[in-house]
Amino acid sequence: MLFFKNILFGIILGAGAILPGISSGVLCVIFGIYEKLLNSILHFFKDIKKNLLFLFPLAIGGFLGIFLLGNVLSFLFSNFETPMKCIFLCLILWSLPSLFRTTCSKKDFRLHYLLYTIFTFLLTFTLLQFENYFSSNGGTTTAPSFTFLFFCGFLMSAGIVIPGVSSTAILMCLGIYTIYLQAIAYLQFSILLPMVIGILLGSFIFMIGIQYFLKHYRIPTFFAIIGFVVGSIVPLLPSLWNLFIII
Repeated sequence: MLFFKNILFGIILGAGAILPGISSGVLCVIFGIYEKLLNSILHFFKDIKKNLLFLFPLAIGGFLGIFLLGNVLSFLFSNFETPMKCIFLCLILWSLPSLFRTTCSKKDFRLHYLLYTIFTFLLTFTLLQFENYFSSNGGTTTAPSFTFLFFCGFLMSAGIVIPGVSSTAILMCLGIYTIYLQAIAYLQFSILLPMVIGILLGSFIFMIGIQYFLKHYRIPTFFAIIGFVVGSIVPLLPSLWNLFIII
């Protein structure tokens, strides 16, 4: 049962890697697997069997979410944008109370921790504005070089690992989001290979950094993550209002 549950999580995480405005990191936080995912990847060889049982179904689901269900999810967001965004909004709102509870107790709370939340909230909001701008102005259709694609994959990994930072926003800023989607749809390995190499290297580096902060500055780091999560709600709020109007 847990195996199929993790496959489902993986499918949704894979969708988060290709859909605009959706962060895979936030989805990991919502599902309560963010820290476990970091530990399983970074300390894979400490308990290979246990980590493999956790990561393998997530990897299968991620593959299905990106390559097989990408067009289906894009269709749903294109034709039922308001209900789909409201579903994600409800998931995020539902996760916030438990995230606050697991972050720290009342006696551990310090008022200045909210500064981390405010900063990351503003950062997420700014990145989303960039995403909207570049989405409306289109991107480049010129075939980029191997080095540039590697660099794009490396930066994209920040959006995959850091909750609330949209990887699609990064690709749109770099002007290759359309090329990325086409490469997935038509399995253009000349585009995907350098990006995957960059994603793997970048993800490993960013994971090490986040795990360090979680180990040494756990509570401030979680408050920063909360800011990312709250920031990801902003673009979904108009959809909730539209749903109320429809109802």
